[in-house]
Amino acid sequence: MKILVVSAHPDDEVLGAGGTLLKHKKTGDSIDWLITTKVSVDKGFTQERVTSRQKEIEIVGQHLGIKKIFQLNYDTMHLSDSTALTMIPEIVKIIAESKPEIIYLVNRSDAHSDHRVTFQAVMACTKSFRAPFIKRVLMYECISETEFGVALAENIFIPNYLVDISEFFEAKINAMKIYESELGEHPFPRSIKNIEALATYRGTMAGVKYAEAFHLLKFIDK
Repeated sequence: MKILVVSAHPDDEVLGAGGTLLKHKKTGDSIDWLITTKVSVDKGFTQERVTSRQKEIEIVGQHLGIKKIFQLNYDTMHLSDSTALTMIPEIVKIIAESKPEIIYLVNRSDAHSDHRVTFQAVMACTKSFRAPFIKRVLMYECISETEFGVALAENIFIPNYLVDISEFFEAKINAMKIYESELGEHPFPRSIKNIEALATYRGTMAGVKYAEAFHLLKFIDK
């Protein structure tokens, strides 16, 4: 299988689908990774942070077994409807090159606007007549973003696809530890304790120790 995981920011992919990606890696699936934003000195980040973030991406990519990393040149925290206009043609080219059968994507109603714009841009590129190879599109939940989305009925994350990651949970945590600056202590959402709590809760839904939850948006059986 050919997989494309989409992050608005590096760490989204580990938080939402890290165990599932490791499972794909074990079965020999080909995994590509699209990141839509970057940190830059122009936007107030130190050169040291820009360099360390790029190193984190490379190390996480190796840990997850990523075949190719695609990085767009949009500043973090600056995505908008207008940037989507230029982003969509870029993503069309990436999807055409990657030819994924499965896409894992940030949730449409996450608190962070970068997540919402990324979702809309990618979904615009998944029409069957443009990308007939796509068989499944799934949204993943991203702790610290999904649960803080606006509490309206139409924004609820509906977990209707669960993946047993019990065998891969420790490796998922090790991948997350690479993003050292993104982790904090409980009750900060992105803590090891809370990541495990969510995986445990989703695991109870699937009758396993640890699971990741997705909202299946598209399933084409062919």
